[in-house]
Amino acid sequence: MAKVTFGVIVGNRGFFPDALAKEGRRDIMAVLKKNGYDGVALPMTETKFGAVETFEDAKKCAALFASKADKIDGIVVTLPNFGDERGVAEAVKRSGLNVPILIQAEEDAVARMAMGGRRDSFCGKISVCNNLRQAGIPFTLTTSHTVKVVSEAFKNDLDRFAAVCRVVKGLKNVRFGAIGSRPAAFNTVRYSEKILELAGIAIEPVDLYEVLAKVDRLADKAPAVRAKLNAIRKYTNVEAIPPESLLKMAKFGAVIDAWVKENELAGTAIQCWTALEQYFGIVPCALMSMMSESMLPSACEVDITGLLAMYVLQLASGSPSALLDWNNNFEGDPNKCVLFHCSNLPKSFFQADKMDFQEIIAGSVGKDNTYGTIVGRIKPSPATFCRASTDDTEGLLRVYVGQGTFTNDKLDTFGGYGVMKIDNLQMLLNYICQMGFEHHVAVNLCARAEAVAEALGNYLGWDVYRHV
Repeated sequence: MAKVTFGVIVGNRGFFPDALAKEGRRDIMAVLKKNGYDGVALPMTETKFGAVETFEDAKKCAALFASKADKIDGIVVTLPNFGDERGVAEAVKRSGLNVPILIQAEEDAVARMAMGGRRDSFCGKISVCNNLRQAGIPFTLTTSHTVKVVSEAFKNDLDRFAAVCRVVKGLKNVRFGAIGSRPAAFNTVRYSEKILELAGIAIEPVDLYEVLAKVDRLADKAPAVRAKLNAIRKYTNVEAIPPESLLKMAKFGAVIDAWVKENELAGTAIQCWTALEQYFGIVPCALMSMMSESMLPSACEVDITGLLAMYVLQLASGSPSALLDWNNNFEGDPNKCVLFHCSNLPKSFFQADKMDFQEIIAGSVGKDNTYGTIVGRIKPSPATFCRASTDDTEGLLRVYVGQGTFTNDKLDTFGGYGVMKIDNLQMLLNYICQMGFEHHVAVNLCARAEAVAEALGNYLGWDVYRHV
């Protein structure tokens, strides 16, 4: 995961002791470094203690940020005292940056409310936010109105904000690959390329026939095939899989890998049934699992907007995502359900994993044509779920996002599966059905729903439902 860089604005107001601004700059830069972030701030010699108060200070700060625009992922405004609302707003506007902004205000201590140590950041934060709002500039707030920079609470705020920044930046000019056409039986995964394009998301399609033609031309001992075959064998337990099936997977995987690299794609969605099974003789699930595990998410059934949700969660968490079905109720518990797929889940999701055949499709195309799934039980863990969808009637992107927990409840079944507990699950399911969302949901083993909702709703303007 790439290191996040923040532009830092230290607010100051001359009515208050300058020492507070000096102390504030020192503390915020130390906290960023301690937590693995880079910071870009005015030097102490450029303005009074490197803070922003006057119009001239704001211009200097804006020029610095503009010169580092390719590096800055977000802006942190820290108010060690009341701060100058106009200075902060001018610095942001004149920088030309279009990145998320976090507003932090330092706490006052009751014992230091005389003029020598009083901050009034509590009040100053409201004024700064008012000015940004007037200018039409979106911003993010800390969990508490005031919070010490040198506190665990602010570290959590900072980590959440970094996730917001990664999502916003990662969705700029992103490219996804659509391999084949959606299964004819699944109208549910229809989507609008035009709405995605308007949001800066490009789709690169390729015909499944073209992929298989390239596979057919590959020699069994081609270096790319040998390398992929070794990677498959190292990835999971393949002792029950026929060698000829593994070779087919290696060839198919080598062609996909080359196509992804050539087109600079961030993820893929694949026509995974039933043409591949009927006319080529494998399922691509384990290959898709390997891609997702290596941070190139891959979605089933050419579900491009499902892939989008996988990618969003990956950006927020820095870890792999999976695509699952909302599949079954569980033991009459209204807040639990079974999430399932055949499966292509990243191996990091599982307690234990192995390669197997696809039990559902095997009944119609034969077991020998369905080797290549990766199966197991999802390990107990906090999780964030997300779904994106293009609403063609309204011409917008809709998203729901929330958090739950994969449990250790007893369940014996096949594929990749887990029991998830979600507060107010029935309300969520009602919303999914009423709004016409797909039956697929992206899941990541993290707790980043707030960051996802903030990034997509506040900064990108998508229609977001945050389930709680």
